[in-house]
Amino acid sequence: MAEVVKVFWKTDCPKCPAAKAAVADSQKAELFNLDDVDGLAEAAFYGVMSTPSIIVTNESGNEVISWRGEVPSRQEIEKWL
Repeated sequence: MAEVVKVFWKTDCPKCPAAKAAVADSQKAELFNLDDVDGLAEAAFYGVMSTPSIIVTNESGNEVISWRGEVPSRQEIEKWL
């Protein structure tokens, strides 16, 4: 399985530090700052409208599961990787 977990965050988001911490040990994590152009572009591609958003994608880049505006447990994320 080649799933990737994408975390979309903003500097002023109160729940975002917890979202980043939930994937801190994962080598499959990609972080996207919505304060940057590249982060905004990736967010637009996945239809991200709130932070934090965590999206697990498969090897084709298709969304498998997502949490938007909430922070799942590390165990919940790992079930999908």
